[in-house]
Amino acid sequence: MDSLDALLPIAVRATAIASRLMRQQGPGALTPKGDRDFASEVDLDVERALRSFLTAETPDIGFLGEEEGSTRSEAERQWILDPIDGTVNFTRALPLCGVSLALVEAGKPVIGVIELPVLGNLYTAVQGRCAYLDRHPIRASSTTRLRDAVISIGDYGVGEAAARNPTRLALTSALAKVALRLRLLGSAAVDLAWLAAGITDATIFLSNKPWDTAAGVIIAREAGAVVADLDGTDHTIDSSATVAAAPGIIDDFLEVVQAAVASVEGVPGRGS
Repeated sequence: MDSLDALLPIAVRATAIASRLMRQQGPGALTPKGDRDFASEVDLDVERALRSFLTAETPDIGFLGEEEGSTRSEAERQWILDPIDGTVNFTRALPLCGVSLALVEAGKPVIGVIELPVLGNLYTAVQGRCAYLDRHPIRASSTTRLRDAVISIGDYGVGEAAARNPTRLALTSALAKVALRLRLLGSAAVDLAWLAAGITDATIFLSNKPWDTAAGVIIAREAGAVVADLDGTDHTIDSSATVAAAPGIIDDFLEVVQAAVASVEGVPGRGS
């Protein structure tokens, strides 16, 4: 079986294919996915191109894409792809968007690659090998007080996901009282990559779709950040939510987040 170090260059080549498509093509036609949700033509082109490339390069590894589902889901290892994380940003020419690719084993990511083509940044990590931005090692911030923290919050929901917007409002209110600043970036990949690089200090989103989070989670962890579920347990692709922060503030951050969730939902860490 291929080693992780041998598989990372394959993942980087894959995201380079995706980034090239994103730069060369406009969003194209938009395919509705639900209430105020859609996939762009490039989302679909990227996913199909990377599914084909990765299947040819690593035939023993399964593949899960956000738009068209899984191939060889029974495989021990699985590539998980968000072809464009931040599709709305991409369609509006907002630069916070990119391709997010992870290799997952036993429910946890072991390789992560996030490429942000508009910004020209490449974030990578291999389990036990540190995290990198454009080949330079990165570390989560050394912030120790929430009052000094810049915190990003996941998007407010649309469609069925809007049911938890009261909880998101409670989180926004609670964190605004204690943080230096809050930011809504519109891309989970950017949220976690910037946490890893020490640009921001914490992030919270009340969802955990594996294509949104898998690559960013391993990059953040290898940079020294702590990534947990709402109840404080270790984060996996099956977690109910994603709570991540620099190590110096994770305990205080979790306390504020859990209290805000409990004020609306009653039991922190429950829900979808």
